Formats: sequence, C-alpha cells, structure tokens
Amino acid sequence: MNTAQREFGAPLPAETLGVVAHAAGDLRIESVPLRRPEPSETVVEIAYGGICGSDLHYWTHGAAGESILKAPMLLGHEVVGTVVQAAADGGGPAAGERVAVHPATPGGRGARFPADRPNLSPGCTYLGSAAQFPHTEGAFAKYAVLPSRMLRPLPPDLPLRTAAVAEPTAVAWHAVARAGDVSGKSALVVGCGPIGALVVAVLRRAGAREITAVDVHEYPLTVARALGADRTLDATDSESIAAVDADVVVECSGNRFGLESAIRGATRGGRVVMLGLLPTGLQPAPLSLVITRELELVGSFRFNDEIDSVLAALADGSLNVEPVISHEFGIEDGLEAFAVAKDASTSAKVLLAF
Repeated sequence: MNTAQREFGAPLPAETLGVVAHAAGDLRIESVPLRRPEPSETVVEIAYGGICGSDLHYWTHGAAGESILKAPMLLGHEVVGTVVQAAADGGGPAAGERVAVHPATPGGRGARFPADRPNLSPGCTYLGSAAQFPHTEGAFAKYAVLPSRMLRPLPPDLPLRTAAVAEPTAVAWHAVARAGDVSGKSALVVGCGPIGALVVAVLRRAGAREITAVDVHEYPLTVARALGADRTLDATDSESIAAVDADVVVECSGNRFGLESAIRGATRGGRVVMLGLLPTGLQPAPLSLVITRELELVGSFRFNDEIDSVLAALADGSLNVEPVISHEFGIEDGLEAFAVAKDASTSAKVLLAF
C-alpha cells in the first residue's frame, strides 16, 4: 500500500485505474502508479472526466497539434471529484470537499506575454499534454495527485456531473469575453461541437440578441438549439451563412472552411473570434474581406480564471449546459466512450464516470 493515508476512510492504493495513450491508435485502460503527493499537493478521487478533442487526437494521431506523444501518457484534464487527502502544507481544500480542476500551470521563460494573461505564457503546461517532455500526466484515473492551487471548491448545490463541463465552458467563456460586450448583438457560431455548443450557452447568458449556429451535422445543431441558438444553418449553405451579417462571430470548427464562413458571415466592422485551433502552417482565407469590411480578427486560447465565474453561473442557474452532455460511460468502458466521442455526428460531450 502507499504509505499516504486518507484523512478519512481506507488507505490509498499504490495503483489506480487510468486511461493511457501509448501511441497513435493504442489507447488502454490500465493500472497506473499513484505517486506520493508533495506537501503542496492534494489527492482527489475523480468522479467524472470529460473527453476533450485533444484526448481524441492523442489516441487517433499520437499528437495534438505540435504536441507529439513520445511516451505513454495518462490522458484527461476536464475532471471533477472529491478530496480524499488534503495537502500536507495546509493549503487547498480539506478532505471531503468537492472540487473542479483548473488544469493549467503557467510559466516559462523567453517570449513576452501580458502579466494579466498567464494563458499566453510560453512554458504553460496542461494536464494530459505532450507539449513538453517528460509529458504532463493527466487525471483520467480513479485517484489523482494534483497541485492544490489547481482545485476550485464547488458551490454546495452544484452536482459533480454538471461541474464536469466547467473546464470546457471556461474556454467558451474566455472566447465570448474576447468578443467584447455581446449584449443586444447578433452572434454567429461556426462549428457546434462541445466547445461551440458551450459558446452558444455562454452567448445566451451574456445577452446576445440573436444567435445563429452552423455545423455540418444535424445532431450538434440540435444541441445548439437546446442551449439557446435561435436558428441553425447547414455548413454547406454558404449563401445563408453570408447573409447572417452578425455583429460577433466565434469560429469553433478549427478548419479553413469554417474560418471563411466566419469572415463572410460577419457584418462590416464586426469582430471574428478564432477559437477553433487551425492546423499548423499557412491557411487560405478571404482576407480581402477583412480589409474592406474592417473586420477585427482576434484569437482565443484556453482561459485564465474564468472557471470561477463559470462555477458560480452554473450554481445560480443562469448558465445552462446540461444538453451538451450526451453520453456517460464507466471507466471500464472507456474505449467505447472514446469511440463514441470520436463521432461528432452522434455525440457531444462524453463523460467518463470513475
């Protein structure tokens, strides 16, 4: 047994069941060591984990963008659970407290970045990321040892299952903030996977006057309507998309065709937020329209402390995210869960229950 002991209940195990990506096409549900926590670390019993696009990419391609898998890595960064062992240094939540996780560790030297935007720090690491080597292990496991500073206590009445989507919702919240004040404005969301659908929900809470959602599949559009979209359009209907004439556009598809639709669907003087991560390298886009319409193109990358606002909004009922949760699987069915999550035509946010 691990010598670390819970502050309540049974001793912690030496190993825990986790979801590990070994290489492209090689995903395994297997036992992983539960390491001894440092004084500033907390042991969390994970209740739910949401499968993210990056998790899928590590499984299917052995890489997420330029982050290439060089060794087996425990996946997962969208997690919630209950503290079973508080940090020895007295910091962080107490044993028995339910928590969400902010998976980023800002830092690094070299490129400059605004002090109030640590998400842009060049050496920022993320749970379950192969951006650096050794890789940053994730938290798709029955138990996870995490820095106490990552933990956010949940409001008393907020269910763990709902809180499981707080991290991706924070990404959406950050993107809407990058759009500026959207109250009373028309909005266009291009790409309605889980993040795009959550952008719709955040726009609705922020007071957008009319929200149009675009996707290539009908199921994501159904989810978008449930989250507050006023109307939906097929991604192939270029004329209707161009006619939207939106004050604010959030591009969530991460491909050049979506970016083209976003630019064409923006009104003159409008703002286009680029949230979907485009492939590395040059990308064709109708930039002449950006110039002649004086459009503003802004990037949006992860989030900072928006997860705190998300948790408060989920708790007070002002933010509805439930329709984005399409499936739930036990960890023993993790491989099936990933297969379902891969099919964007039939799933939205897929949760693993640990």
